[in-house]
Amino acid sequence: MKNPITLIILLLLLSGCMAATVALAGSTQTNTSGSNTAIEGGYTSSATTTYQSGSSSNSTTTNNSTSNTKSAPPSAGAPSYNSMTQDVCAVGMSMGIQTFGIGISGGKHAIDENCERLKLARILNDFGMKVAAVAILCQDERVFESMIQAGTPCPIDGKIGKDAQALWSKYDHERPDYDTYVKRMEDRKKADEEAQAQITAELDAMDKEKAIADKKLENKEKMKEWKHPR
Repeated sequence: MKNPITLIILLLLLSGCMAATVALAGSTQTNTSGSNTAIEGGYTSSATTTYQSGSSSNSTTTNNSTSNTKSAPPSAGAPSYNSMTQDVCAVGMSMGIQTFGIGISGGKHAIDENCERLKLARILNDFGMKVAAVAILCQDERVFESMIQAGTPCPIDGKIGKDAQALWSKYDHERPDYDTYVKRMEDRKKADEEAQAQITAELDAMDKEKAIADKKLENKEKMKEWKHPR
């Protein structure tokens, strides 16, 4: 060609057509998760996954259930006891002991003496035996003490009132509240001795003061005689 410019333009057009090659869909590849379309015609794609030699991935789940009899022994069931009637003064008692190897339980009835005393006193009173009813109630030291404090001592040997008081004073060891009575008497004796000692000390102090006053008066009389002799 005579015109070099025209030649250059043609070369540029040819090179542009060769560079503009279109990437078209080629073959189809299928894997376990779906289908992939491979792109052919000048397109390159690569992916590399590298694992370190000797590496591993483990997942372990362990469930343990342990039952220890020593930490939670079974319970011994104590039996229940009933009096079976409303007119019996008995109280049911039961208990149980449990160890790691053996359990023991048991129960019994216990007599309520205060309940019996009240029932007997009520029956005697219904029969008209009022003194006997009071006498059986006086077996309780609280009743005995309250009767003494009220000035109506409990019956003894068929005696009541002042005669009963005299006998209780003579045979005080027969009192149902003997231990409490002895302690109270000792405390009273100690209190009386302390009071008497205080009174004695006060009298001695008064005697000393009187002696000092008499001495002063005597000295005063002597001074008068010395100043005004007869």
